[in-house]
Amino acid sequence: MAASTATLFVCSCERTMPIAPAAAGEAVGAKMIEGHQFCGAELDRVRAALNAKGEIIIACTAQAPLFVEVAEDAGREILPTFVNIRETAGWSKDAALTGPKMAALIAAAAEPMPPILQVTLESKGVALIYGRDELAIEAGRKLADRLDITVLIADPGDVAPPRSNEFPVYRGKIRSAKGHLGQFELTIDNFARPAPSSRDKLLFGDARDGAISNCDLVLDLSGGTPLFSAHELRPGYLRADPGDPAAVERAIAEAGQLVGTFDKPRYVNFDAALCAHSRSGITGCTRCLDLCPTGAIVPAGDHVAIDPAVCAGCGQCAASCPTGAVSYALPPADAVMRRLRALLLTYAKAGGREPHVLIHDGEHGEALIDALARFGDGLPANVLPLRLNEVTQAGPEIFAAAFAYGVAGVSLLARGKPKHEMAGTYRIVETANRITEGLGFGAGLVRVIETDDPDHLRVVRDAAPKGVAAKRPATFAPRGAKRGVLETAFTELHRVAPAPADVIALEKGAPFGGVILDVEGCTLCLSCVAACPTSALTDNTDKPMLRFNESLCVQCGLCQSTCPERVIKIEPRLDFAAWQAGARVLKEEEPFLCIICAKPFGTKSTVERVIAKLETRHWMFSGENAHRLDIVRMCEDCRIEKSVNEGFDPHAAPQRPPVMTTQDYLRARERKGEDPLS
Repeated sequence: MAASTATLFVCSCERTMPIAPAAAGEAVGAKMIEGHQFCGAELDRVRAALNAKGEIIIACTAQAPLFVEVAEDAGREILPTFVNIRETAGWSKDAALTGPKMAALIAAAAEPMPPILQVTLESKGVALIYGRDELAIEAGRKLADRLDITVLIADPGDVAPPRSNEFPVYRGKIRSAKGHLGQFELTIDNFARPAPSSRDKLLFGDARDGAISNCDLVLDLSGGTPLFSAHELRPGYLRADPGDPAAVERAIAEAGQLVGTFDKPRYVNFDAALCAHSRSGITGCTRCLDLCPTGAIVPAGDHVAIDPAVCAGCGQCAASCPTGAVSYALPPADAVMRRLRALLLTYAKAGGREPHVLIHDGEHGEALIDALARFGDGLPANVLPLRLNEVTQAGPEIFAAAFAYGVAGVSLLARGKPKHEMAGTYRIVETANRITEGLGFGAGLVRVIETDDPDHLRVVRDAAPKGVAAKRPATFAPRGAKRGVLETAFTELHRVAPAPADVIALEKGAPFGGVILDVEGCTLCLSCVAACPTSALTDNTDKPMLRFNESLCVQCGLCQSTCPERVIKIEPRLDFAAWQAGARVLKEEEPFLCIICAKPFGTKSTVERVIAKLETRHWMFSGENAHRLDIVRMCEDCRIEKSVNEGFDPHAAPQRPPVMTTQDYLRARERKGEDPLS
């Protein structure tokens, strides 16, 4: 922001909290205006600024709708930027110490965020209601005026037939389901149509398996196993316990609204060229497939495919993807890290000490922080909240950058009962703790706090272990793709570490490491080079050579699985020296020179080994045919020319003895005067 045009409004909220120091205005290069009630008695001061040119930051989110309305009335195209310093800082028992924190929060909020991309889903209102009794039919009656209804009953029992057929009612059990709002496909077994003559109960005709039903939304009142994993996150799939009338009514009301066009965020970006899933039919990395709670990710040849309509945005795929093929888009990792950088550098510049970052989401984390501020002690003065779309989107690059920028600890605030499995996040936290402990920052400094109790949040946060912050924190500005940002963050982390060890052993499955090569057993066939999806393993076009760049290795294991000699093993570790060294030679040999044209081909050891085997074991190259071994000593061009010119026939094997049958053996014995049956 330009200091000459930007204006920052900081309010004491009717003197219930101290006003941030001038450092807040300096942090964002803005003219700072202090007040006590900008939403009421001093609203004209804000209105005047909104009528003028220049960017506006308002340190209040509670009255944001009012300020937006005033800005729109003033005809502003660019609306103000809002930041919460009341619940996150000012309303705290440590309020007197929160000046640096307020400045940091304002600076972080001023960092621009890229626009959110959208995925459009369209529903025409074709709905299938899946139930077990009359409840499903009754739900159909309530929705028939808004949706195109079909009712499917799994085990009808004694279900009275409807008096009029407003919508079809069938019998069947859903075997499998796939899709999302606007594009569901259900496979149904035991499918049967009702008999029109059903009198006191529904009677059904002949059943068949494998019937296919397509619909826009599914209302599941069966009470059975959900049709989808993490079903709460599947757009268009509504499920309610048939024994809970209130839940059923809520589901019916929601179903009635699912007609039309809907936009949902595109949570992740995917670059198939970077994916390390498989090569040549051999499976490598499966991290995203193992972690996706909604089944939005499926194998698709050498890479995976991600359905953006099904993706619920947990971000574990992006956090765990070692190559950067999957990257979070709401916002991207480098944008998050720029906000993190502004937060921590401003906090330190304003005099803050021992910062702890609290990563939280908006739906759960903000509500908990708000409750702690209103009804409890508020957050500590050195705990800096950083909002992400989902805490599970935090990857190793964020933790590495945080400690490089000078934090003393990082916490992730999650639900007491998470919406989905968090195995990927816990794995990343374990890796981050191994790295930070190995570099001398301290043990257990990255933690996950699973709680729905604001008071418990404060207690756990106060009991957090205190690490050793970097004495001279890094100041690098993150730019570019995820993998490049990660490499920069690790390099800076090692540079500022209290005890910069060169090698840190990591747990099995970690996305960083090296390869161990049995040099004697390697034939330099280079199949590993062809399989490596990140070019960590490379060859040399001028000489038989295998090189390895550890900074590019993602431990997918494709080299290990592909190697025909089984002489490659992967080793999870973080070798900072190797990351800086670039490609190193694992094995090299002298090439074998063609005896005709001197063209290099193959390796000397391999050709000599082949010759040694052929001259003693194969009729074509032994004895009087030993001269034919020269063929092996020639390049492919000279070999073809010699074979054609000299009429070399590789199929001219010696005449083999005829095949003998049992009758042949018996006749031979008879000719010798022997009893053939003795």
